[in-house]
Amino acid sequence: MGCCNRRCGLIAGAVVGALVAILGGILFPVGDIIIQGTVEKEAVIEPGTTAYENWAAAGAKVYRQFWLFEVVNPLEVVEYGATPVVVERGPYTYMTRYLAKDNITFHLNHTVSFLLPNGAIFEPSMSVGAEEDKITTLNLAVAVKELHSIVDAMIKSTNSSLFQRRTVKELLWGYPDPILKGDLGFFLDYNNTYDGPYDVFTGKDDIENVGKIDMWKGSRSVYLRLPFPVHGDIFHVTKLNRNVQYASSFPPFVKKKDPLFFFSSDICRSVSASYERTVDLKGIDVYRYSLLPSTLASPLDNPDNKCFCSNMKTTKNCTLAGVLDISSCQQGRPVYISLPHFLHGSPSLRTDVLGLSPHEEHHKTFLDVEPTSGFTLNFAKRIQVNMMYGPSKVITVLKKVKDYTIFPLVWLNETATLDDETAEMFKKELISRIQMLEIIQQVLLGVGIGVFVLCLLGYFIVRRSHNKKELA
Repeated sequence: MGCCNRRCGLIAGAVVGALVAILGGILFPVGDIIIQGTVEKEAVIEPGTTAYENWAAAGAKVYRQFWLFEVVNPLEVVEYGATPVVVERGPYTYMTRYLAKDNITFHLNHTVSFLLPNGAIFEPSMSVGAEEDKITTLNLAVAVKELHSIVDAMIKSTNSSLFQRRTVKELLWGYPDPILKGDLGFFLDYNNTYDGPYDVFTGKDDIENVGKIDMWKGSRSVYLRLPFPVHGDIFHVTKLNRNVQYASSFPPFVKKKDPLFFFSSDICRSVSASYERTVDLKGIDVYRYSLLPSTLASPLDNPDNKCFCSNMKTTKNCTLAGVLDISSCQQGRPVYISLPHFLHGSPSLRTDVLGLSPHEEHHKTFLDVEPTSGFTLNFAKRIQVNMMYGPSKVITVLKKVKDYTIFPLVWLNETATLDDETAEMFKKELISRIQMLEIIQQVLLGVGIGVFVLCLLGYFIVRRSHNKKELA
């Protein structure tokens, strides 16, 4: 009778173990469903969600570091047609994006519109010098003005030249120009202005649309004026611009194989980034996405860039790689955008201007995205602003210039990362809960299988022992 009780007990134990293991197995898909539902609910941009609290506020501090290019041989360039040689001066650092979104308005089509206030506060402790440091660089007025004899007279009467010497503050934010009789600057009228309005989807009706741009400045498309018939839709990555994100967040459950599309108003276009690697950011695993070299490839290699090739002569019949002509969204000014030091650009860009040294790790643009929530927790947007000047038979300071030159003015590194407090909150509210659920699943499965196997082995041992006794 005792042996029977032991065998029955072991069988019951095995059954219990099997049930516990099954429960642990069931928790895997059930737990995933619970996690998915919770994350999707909190990822919607509407009052009361985690996404809205982070999205609406100023959030992490955003800094812009500027490196300006100083010409070391200006007289030789003007008088003898020498190749310009530049040195990098910087960083000069400003805190930007420190103001919360403005004029937030929700609409019936599950979108929300807002304005991004622009502002810049100089950070001396993060800079190599003062805003009053002087830099010798390209004279913007000479590059902007039409090339005719009246301009030459204006240049001479104001004692101007192809290059000018001004303070960092003047070059970045504006100065009264004697030739144009108006203000010029690399980022003129940036302070106390707004970017937008943006209209983005809240994800309320479809979480896959959260953060995707519906309109920018009241339009779903921005068209470039070109000298040849190309339909230049700025939201050109796909036929539908709803694939383009406002880069602070993406739909949750990001997959490594899928590229991320996001819009940058600085360059009036959308770009894509691909998965590079997984990195540890303050104890949080994030996916690092970086721009591909094809982003700024020549139109021959990347047809999407055809609409940014507006001058066949200066772009060498649209074969020039590494720069995009954005003059159509810069009031016609000859502005070219590139990666710093012409990273991934045609070699001629670095022989036309000497002193440049591109470095992949220092000059690439990347985003670090937490894959479960889709939140961007760290990023570095690196852009170089260039202007073009060329030879002229009527402008004295350009007579010795041998060819059209895309000249680097400044490159910026716009960065932001979550602070330690936010990182701990993120780990507590999301990561730790997911890990706890995974631990419970694994413990139940492991304990259940262990109990089942032990009880089953015990049963067979007891049964074998009982059979031996009966035979004896």
